[in-house]
Amino acid sequence: MTAKAALLFASAMLLSSAAVAQPTDKSISPSVQARIDRILKGTPLIDGHNDLAEQLRENYNLSIEDLASGTDKRADHPLMTDMARLHQGRLGGQFWSVYIPSSVTGDTAIRETIEQIDIVKRLVKAYPNDLELARTADDVVRIHKSGKVASLIGIEGGHQIGGSLAALRQFYELGARYMTLTHFKNNEFADSATDDPKWNGINEFGRIVIHEMNRLGMLVDLSHVSPETMRAALAVSKAPVIFSHSDARALADHPRNVPDDVLQLLQKNGGVVMVNFFLGHLSPEFMSWSASKDAEDARLKNLYTGQPMRRDEAMKAWLAAHPTPRANVGLVADHIEHIVMVAGHDHVGLGGDLDGIDWDGAPAGMNSVSGYPLLFAELIRRGWDDADLAKLAGGNLLRVLRQAEAVSASMKDEAPAMATLQPRSTTDPWK
Repeated sequence: MTAKAALLFASAMLLSSAAVAQPTDKSISPSVQARIDRILKGTPLIDGHNDLAEQLRENYNLSIEDLASGTDKRADHPLMTDMARLHQGRLGGQFWSVYIPSSVTGDTAIRETIEQIDIVKRLVKAYPNDLELARTADDVVRIHKSGKVASLIGIEGGHQIGGSLAALRQFYELGARYMTLTHFKNNEFADSATDDPKWNGINEFGRIVIHEMNRLGMLVDLSHVSPETMRAALAVSKAPVIFSHSDARALADHPRNVPDDVLQLLQKNGGVVMVNFFLGHLSPEFMSWSASKDAEDARLKNLYTGQPMRRDEAMKAWLAAHPTPRANVGLVADHIEHIVMVAGHDHVGLGGDLDGIDWDGAPAGMNSVSGYPLLFAELIRRGWDDADLAKLAGGNLLRVLRQAEAVSASMKDEAPAMATLQPRSTTDPWK
């Protein structure tokens, strides 16, 4: 870590869990809250990544449960999202992730992605007074003005197209407006940040995928990809890219975060880093604690093989002696301000990754969609003006959406790409 990064990190005032107060809207003065409300009435607050659909699939059997309010109070599988808290957080737009694991590939990946899209569409239909599906930047503005949350769809991994550009196109038709090029593992055309290099960035099919996304008007999302993939995609894309939920690597040396040289390239590209709230990407202290916890877990599994009760007791004792590191909202603000320092106010946004992170894996008050005003209050305390706060909230993302739409319009005469990962077999009955 550089001296500058260390200084910024120190300002986050990481404390033990017992010492950190849980801030709420009540900690925001009426004058500051009025200013936040005024800004977010004029510009929609657009979050880049929420995993509610994954939670509904994994823990609620694909059903749309009662999500009106109080989902954080559930005894089993409490959620970070419900309709009441979306409005409390002043959300004007939300990208709902339609994630499936990297281990699911081929035709199965296409089917499961469609099932995830179906969850989002059923969610929107179930709450017509709160949500409305958006397909364009103008849709987002119109829906926000109506008092609803503009709901967009993001695919979280290139493996989800099953190697098929036809699937990519049909996902766009179903409403998907970004695709993350990879998730935790490399796929057929791009390298992940959390896997050993295979392509040293992207291969030729990957370049065709990006070109086809530009032609469609689908945003290229570089969260989860390796730095080499980031650089290669930025060199290829005709439209601005996004990082739907990433942080600054200079402050926390996690492979999921964005290096400064990529932030400089992003400035030239016109794209946006949407800062997430996961302490595992924000905090070096949390990263170190997490690694130690994993090591202890592995040690106990080896020491107490076949003795799950002893393992559980030993792990509880370790956790009691090593409490989860905590942070306040200032740590999120530090990452935002670092990105601004390197790339400028035009290239930062918000992507909380809520319902995709552990309940205690966010700074105090930021583990709920109701928490965004806390962040705006902190930036106001640091001297941010209304124009820059509006850019952070959603102005930058709206600009990127409109530029992607303009690039798509300029490519309207191009035929759909027909490339395949491998030539069809001569015995293929469809040839």
